[in-house]
Amino acid sequence: MKLYKNTIKTSIWLCLGLMLTLMASCKKDESVRELGASPTADQVKFSNTASPTNANVITFKNESPGFKAIWDFGNGATAEGATAQASYPLAGTYTVKLTIVTDGGYASTTKTVTIAATNPAMLTDPAFTLLSGGLANATGKTWMIDQTQPGHLGVGPIGSQFPDWYQAGPNEKSNNGFYDDEMTFNMNALKYTLANNGTTFANASNAPGIGGPTGNDDPTVNYTPPTNLTWLVTTVNGNKFITLSNNGFISYYLGVSQYQILSLTADEMWLRSGDKSNAGNAWYLKLIRKGYTRPVVPPVQKPMQAANLTDDFQNTTTFAWGAENIDYARSYDNPFKLGNTSPKVGYYEKRTGGDGQYGNLNVTLPYRFDLAAKNKIRLKVFIPGANDFGLVKPTVAIKLQNSLLGGNAWQTQIEIVKTILPSQYNTWVQLEFDYSGSSAQTLYDKIVVQLGGEGHPHPGIFYIDDFEFK
Repeated sequence: MKLYKNTIKTSIWLCLGLMLTLMASCKKDESVRELGASPTADQVKFSNTASPTNANVITFKNESPGFKAIWDFGNGATAEGATAQASYPLAGTYTVKLTIVTDGGYASTTKTVTIAATNPAMLTDPAFTLLSGGLANATGKTWMIDQTQPGHLGVGPIGSQFPDWYQAGPNEKSNNGFYDDEMTFNMNALKYTLANNGTTFANASNAPGIGGPTGNDDPTVNYTPPTNLTWLVTTVNGNKFITLSNNGFISYYLGVSQYQILSLTADEMWLRSGDKSNAGNAWYLKLIRKGYTRPVVPPVQKPMQAANLTDDFQNTTTFAWGAENIDYARSYDNPFKLGNTSPKVGYYEKRTGGDGQYGNLNVTLPYRFDLAAKNKIRLKVFIPGANDFGLVKPTVAIKLQNSLLGGNAWQTQIEIVKTILPSQYNTWVQLEFDYSGSSAQTLYDKIVVQLGGEGHPHPGIFYIDDFEFK
């Protein structure tokens, strides 16, 4: 018994010692680290070393304190990191700026780098010649917004490579000071000129960056571009970019100066860029060479026939729905069989956030609809009352579109919207969409079904069954 008591006492003292040790450790780990003093410009130092195989390629090394080093190479390119490399194909003197960031703040310094001779071998990327016309073209090549083409201005999520959210229609921005801008790329001294005829079309969130107003609508800003701009084509991870110096930009102001080249020919180019104020957005621009007239190619017309489509969402159908930015499940257990005895139905969930604002089910057929022969669509819907109808709409829309217009098919669509009443929540409702008033139309080959409304980021859950266009 005495040995047992001693063992208990020993264990208690060990536990107390361990607790004190842990408490001391926690106090040390949880103490707030004091911020250091703000760095000064004379603390910012860096070295530069020319490549032994190419004097026009310079490696820069940060020799300053801090946890981040930000470089502006003076040639239109920027980078981050303790070491960085920059290319200077053309002879000249460049001002390189290094900014270091510490716990206490940030500071910058500059240094000039002189490149003794132009290295033509560094300008052999075909993109240089396609953009500018080459060294022999003393005046350079001028580009303009391709205003007649769908998607000459567009936006989509940063994780995509396509303007999924919006594409401007032909000549849609005629009154915004956009289409008279001229962008000239000259390979001699890599000079870039933006001639905007006095006004620039700016993104609403970024417009203050060039003296524009703050607001929700994209403004036309009175703005004079600088005249000392240069350009450079670089390749990063297999992707080519146009980088402009001194906060230069291409026509539509987004606060950025770097553009990914998605496609480039002697007459046309398609670019993608970020958005300084909205990190989740990617913007797209289509341009053509000034004076270029695109050959007119008549579209290939599909044959016209009366639709004969049915889908009970459980058996094999003659067509397959495409789910665009929604969560869709075919052959889902029917949640309520009163009024609809089908064991399986379609599940339609509107997504939360920007990606889901225009989500839908759609199908494109190999023929145009003969609406004079068949012009009624029927669909059963079940809308759960648990949806928040202060945010999501209790609506069902069916749209007929012309797929030849691609991302702008919505511009000529005919749409019928039905609103489900509160008394109809949690029950199956049969809807009919009557397009007999458009029986003379012969353009449409695409069907879009959209529940919960569009243009808002709020979620909703719906069920559908027994689609008929016959």
